Amino acid sequence: MDLLAVRREIAQGRSLYDLPLRVTFYARVSTDKEEQRSSLEHQVQYYTAFIQEKPRWTLVPGYIDEGLSGTSACRRDSFLRMIRDGAAGRFDFIITKEISRFSRSTLDSIRYTRELLDHNVGVLFQNDNINTLDPDSEFRLTIMAGVAQDEVRKLSQRLKFGFRQAVKNGRVLGNSQLWGYDKKDCVLTVNQREAQAVRQIFRLYALEGLGIRKISQRLTQQGFTSRQGGPFNELTIRHILQNPKYKGWYCGGKSQTVDYRSKRKVQLEESQWTTYRDPAIPALVSEELWDRANALYKRRSREMKARQQGAEYHRRYPYSGKIRCGLHGCSFHRRQQGEREVWECREYRRKGRAGCPLPRLETRELDWALAQLFPQVFPRPDVLRQAVLQALEEAAGLGDLPGELLALERQREALGSKKDRLLELSLAGALSPEEFKSWNSQLNGQLETLEDRRRELLLERDRRSLSPAQRRQVEEALSQELRFETEDPSPLAAIILERAVVLPGQEGAALELELALTGGSRWRASLFREQGSFRFTPFLRCAPPDAGCAR
Repeated sequence: MDLLAVRREIAQGRSLYDLPLRVTFYARVSTDKEEQRSSLEHQVQYYTAFIQEKPRWTLVPGYIDEGLSGTSACRRDSFLRMIRDGAAGRFDFIITKEISRFSRSTLDSIRYTRELLDHNVGVLFQNDNINTLDPDSEFRLTIMAGVAQDEVRKLSQRLKFGFRQAVKNGRVLGNSQLWGYDKKDCVLTVNQREAQAVRQIFRLYALEGLGIRKISQRLTQQGFTSRQGGPFNELTIRHILQNPKYKGWYCGGKSQTVDYRSKRKVQLEESQWTTYRDPAIPALVSEELWDRANALYKRRSREMKARQQGAEYHRRYPYSGKIRCGLHGCSFHRRQQGEREVWECREYRRKGRAGCPLPRLETRELDWALAQLFPQVFPRPDVLRQAVLQALEEAAGLGDLPGELLALERQREALGSKKDRLLELSLAGALSPEEFKSWNSQLNGQLETLEDRRRELLLERDRRSLSPAQRRQVEEALSQELRFETEDPSPLAAIILERAVVLPGQEGAALELELALTGGSRWRASLFREQGSFRFTPFLRCAPPDAGCAR
């Protein structure tokens, strides 16, 4: 459908019902109660008859979402499928009851509507009397978005004022599931049993220097469990260590909303946070211990970030991060010398021979060594092919999705905390019932959007898995690679080679090369160089560490 052409015809007086359109409908109820199911049946019957009675229209099967138990658990599978089908051009027009059918958030509903318009799909919201094919529909949508955005802004200001007043009156707002405390009527009291665990976490981290995982294990050994009876979650321990409430301080204002329409926030610098000693919060640890733990936490976080950035660099080439110096334990770094690609010790790069006496290793030498070793280690390429294929499938199925799914879960937790805080403000009299209902609806809309995204990610993960045809293509490509007829096995090295250690040469050899392969086997050979050429002695398999190597 050509959206501009349709709008021109409507502007010239032609009726919408006289246009040849492929039309579908969207129906949704929020609960599974009997009266709601009956309403859904009536919606389906009504829309089906309404579309079929238009001679120029073609009915496309509708999209229907039924609720579960409660508004926040409403399934959105059909809605998301409808959005995807609209983008794929499977229909031209959607009929639904009202804007709120798309989302509880007016702004989100308008966003979906505009997304459909971008793909030349119109929507008729019957109760709102809005047809997005009308030339003036964009103006009406803009007005509605502006009104909704202004309501959000006013509610946000009101909420912030109520929050400040509640804090001023000595009420502790925020998460009601705060470890180490019991909370009732916005007042914190110490939970002695849980407080012991909190104090132990700070002692183990700041005084004994244990890592997060070790702390979880130590707590389990000492009889401390989570509220569900299992081991302490590492994320919970991280939150405890960073929460200033445990030293009796309030901390807020860590983020600022920069776009009311998209709910986009930016994290503020620590110097911009609002922090002060709060007499309404009983401290569980001393300020000195808390500060010491957080200084250590920040230092470790910086070191971890640096290692991760280094790992990103190491993944640039197949052998990056895999070649190690046998004298200093550090990585060999890549350098291009004309047409030759060589690897040298970090200390050699810094100080020359005075830093490390080991010679450089050329990429072609390591390629040749692996090309000779692989057939010896894997006499049956079919077994290796299946192992590599399985690794590829697992990688394709996951990718970066787990990280995004975890981020979505954290956002859901944050929204849950906001809903707790909203309820507390309402109970404290800082919000009227109407304001509570409106703001709660906005939060529910955001939760619904997160759930939509989560389902999209899960569907994407399913789509990434290899089809039978793709699997056959990969198997054929791997079969050719694993014949080891090439002297360039470096593409497979990222999977099979775990580590290459360069050691001083013996009996005239330029160097000794020890290769550790995935699965645990270790092999060693000597490299000899003579007048521009090189050769390796046969590879010997090494026994467990310190036991030497044997044929």
